[in-house]
Amino acid sequence: MKKVFCFLLVLLFSSCQWFSKEKKNNSIARVGKNYLYKSDVQNIVPAGISKEDSTIIIRSFIDKWATQKLLIDASERNLNDKKKNELNALIKQYKIDLYTSAYIDEVVKQTVDTIVSNDELKKYYDQNKENFKTNGLLVKLRYINLPYNNPKLSAIRDKFFNFNKKDKKFLEANTLQFKNYAFNDSVWVEMSQVYEKLPIITPDNRDEYIIAGKRIQTRSQDDLYLIKVSNVLNNNQIAPFEYIKTTLKEVIINKRKLELIKKFQKEITQDAIKNGEYEIYK
Repeated sequence: MKKVFCFLLVLLFSSCQWFSKEKKNNSIARVGKNYLYKSDVQNIVPAGISKEDSTIIIRSFIDKWATQKLLIDASERNLNDKKKNELNALIKQYKIDLYTSAYIDEVVKQTVDTIVSNDELKKYYDQNKENFKTNGLLVKLRYINLPYNNPKLSAIRDKFFNFNKKDKKFLEANTLQFKNYAFNDSVWVEMSQVYEKLPIITPDNRDEYIIAGKRIQTRSQDDLYLIKVSNVLNNNQIAPFEYIKTTLKEVIINKRKLELIKKFQKEITQDAIKNGEYEIYK
């Protein structure tokens, strides 16, 4: 690879007039007093590509480098002092923000407790449930999609709608005969998931099907759908606890992070005062 790389550089610059007579060792391009070296472009060519493509990649990189250097030189020459001072202040503040943010993130990552008990989640939910409203229809349901000519159709239908422990066990033993199914009707799901799994239900006919307690048996070509809607929760209602547990955990952890950051900032200032590193002169 190194031989190919060197060959490409020779090929690329053999007919170019990029270099002055004062060309520095191992440099491949110059803009004013700025030099680009072989080591700067050594790792930009992916392995396994042709020499022609490699040449294009290297030349494109060098042209971009040269353009940036020419533009920065031109801007430093032509921008007035006031504008340059404003930009330098922004650059200085941006560096401060980047460094402090990265440092605080590391401190928080190593310190914050990310374990949230179910009791804590429930307590936070009870105290703040009005802040967690649904932004769409939620539904609990179970369903089976199977071929209409299934020889066990009658038994499957009866056991699906009856759905005691023995019935569920029977259905689970026959899942290979189903095209699609879901038996866990204790979980709230969004309507987008219902539309995806049950294409017979659409936004236009949703109100016909999505009714709490509704039993549905409907055919679509050679498929039969068995659906039992257990419960429905309308838009802008208080979201169920189980549905937003993950969100609650994230909220609590973020709250801990903010409290930790505030505490850390206060302590580092107090320590600096105590150690004589921070003084305010009257």
